[in-house]
Amino acid sequence: MMNKSEILSIHRTSADGDAPRFLRTYVDTKGNYLVAKRMFDIFFSTFFLLFIGSWLLPLLSIVIWIDSGGPLFFVQKRVGKSGRTFNCIKFRTMVVNKDANNKQAEVNDARITRVGKFLRNSSLDELPQFLNVVIGDMSIVGPRPHMHSDCIRFSSSVAGYKFRNFVKPGITGLAQVKEFRGPTIDFESIFHRYQYDAFYVRNCNFWLDMRIIRKTAAQTIHFIFSKLSGNRPTEETANIKEELVPINAS
Repeated sequence: MMNKSEILSIHRTSADGDAPRFLRTYVDTKGNYLVAKRMFDIFFSTFFLLFIGSWLLPLLSIVIWIDSGGPLFFVQKRVGKSGRTFNCIKFRTMVVNKDANNKQAEVNDARITRVGKFLRNSSLDELPQFLNVVIGDMSIVGPRPHMHSDCIRFSSSVAGYKFRNFVKPGITGLAQVKEFRGPTIDFESIFHRYQYDAFYVRNCNFWLDMRIIRKTAAQTIHFIFSKLSGNRPTEETANIKEELVPINAS
């Protein structure tokens, strides 16, 4: 994990008025990467939507409709880059309910449908967000976007939490492939996700993005094949944490 001095540095950057200076430095040092990242986002998302999404998204839509009827997609206002609000698209995984926009999903949440549970565990519910990437609200890799209520709650728990909003949110991210996904049930789960998100913001590069994409694909394929074969999915693939860039204490 991050050492104490690095965490304090992140907090100062975000909370003590140094954010504009950090942002200028960030753009100056990562300008070429940000341009390449946007070009890759557009190319990869367009390729996916044309050659995979063109049959997979309709197929999943039919399964959702057969399972629970109602709307196929769930559109929610989320926090994007620099705190801007955008409409995040995903497959609907819950029954229609009045708490969807302010209450986080819980373990064994009764609102989650049978198909919705599979979609959430496999991350297939996030596939419509490739449209958000093409529009420019999201990137393929980045910190996951939060509901506004969660962003406010997490910010009150962790100083400088909004530092993660320096970059576009992603369909997948470093925290997710490090197995920090699903409900945030305590301070520890919130803080560790923030550590990985903050590490990504400071150290993101094209090759790290490629490794995160590869690990995300491996996790999803592993889960799907485990379900299809009737085997109980393991705690992701055992080598996920070891192969990705580590965050070690000094």
